[in-house]
Parts: sequence; structure tokens; C-alpha cells
Amino acid sequence: MARRITMLLVSLAAVLVLFGAPASGAPHDPVSLAEQAVDEHTAGVAEHAEAVGGHADADHGGEHGGGGASPIAGYKEALASAVTALVVFGVVSLVLATKVWPMITAGLDERNAKIREEIAAAEAARAQAKAALEEYEQSLSQARVEAQKMLDETRAEQARLAAELKAKADRELNEMREKAKRDIDGAKKAALAEIYAESVNLATRMAGKILHREVTVEDQKRMLDESLAEMTGSSLN
Repeated sequence: MARRITMLLVSLAAVLVLFGAPASGAPHDPVSLAEQAVDEHTAGVAEHAEAVGGHADADHGGEHGGGGASPIAGYKEALASAVTALVVFGVVSLVLATKVWPMITAGLDERNAKIREEIAAAEAARAQAKAALEEYEQSLSQARVEAQKMLDETRAEQARLAAELKAKADRELNEMREKAKRDIDGAKKAALAEIYAESVNLATRMAGKILHREVTVEDQKRMLDESLAEMTGSSLN
């Protein structure tokens, strides 16, 4: 409220200066005009006070001296000054209401609209940044889940490959053992057969020497068959 009254007084002083300034002369800036208007208004008030005081002294002197101007003339001058001030105030109020205040309110409204737009833009940028941050956090969380899933799958694949390699190694080891066992059994049988054949030959030669006669191949075969039969029978028993 005080600010509006101050602006109103300054505007009133400016209008008074504009209406009361002479046509000729250099233009002044608004601050100088306002200061000049205030000074002139103060001077006018002082002159009015002196005039009123002079009229009062004149009236007082007239009362004592029995002469001087009539008090009605002083009242008319005061009334004219008041009417002039009211007219000027009305004109200034009209100018302020129709020209100045709409410009001021339009400027304030434009400033408020600009501030609201800036606030809305800041809020939109803040919301956009928040949405981008949430999207980034969601993408990061999804990437972590996918990475953990890939890690689990890799570990499972490694465990499966390790199990397959172990099973394959066990199979190959068993096959090698079986083959080695078969080879050993075959070599053992071959060695036994060779030893048995050598023993038969040795026994045959010894028997031939004992009997002083040569043992033929058929005799060797027959003796071998008989020996095998005896060995088979003894093993069955």
C-alpha cells in the first residue's frame, strides 16, 4: 500500500511538472522531473502557507485597524486552489488508471508469466532428469540381472563340461583298464601256451632219448592232446 501511495505521489508530481513546465526548454530525465516537481510542490505549499498567513495578518490588522481586504477574497482563493488541486488529482488519477497502471500491471503480469514459464521449464527439466535417472537405474538393474544370469549360466555350463569330461575320462580309464587286462590275459595265455609247448618238446626229446627212438609229429600231437585232456580233467576235478 505504501509503495502504491509513493508511486502515486511521484506520478502526480511528474504530471504536475509536465503540465506546469514551459513549452520551451531542454527535456529532462524522469528523476530530475520528479525532483523538480517535489521542489515546486514544496515551494507552492510554502507560498500557500505564507499567503494564508498574510491573509490572516491582513484580516487581523483589518479587525484592529478597521480597514483592509475582505476575508471572502481569501476564502475564494483557497477554494480555487483546492478545486485546482482536486481537478489535477482527478486528471492524474484518470491518467494513472487508464495509461500508467495498465502498463505497470501488464509489465508485472508479463514478468509473472515469464517467472511461471521459467519455473515450469525448470520443473520440466527436473522431471526429465528424474525420469532419465530412473531409466538409467532401471537399465543398470536390468544389466546387473542379465550379467548375474549369464554368470550363473556360465558356471552351470562349466559344471556340465567338467562332469562330462570326468565321465569321459572315467570311461576311457575303464576301457584302458579292460584293454590292459585283456592284453595281460592274452599275453599270459600266450606265455603259458608257449611254456607248455616248450615243456612238451622238452619232455618229448627227453622221452625220445630215453626210448632211443625218434618221436614223430603225430606222436607229439597225440601226446599233447593227451596231456591237455589230463590237464582239463584235473582242472574239472
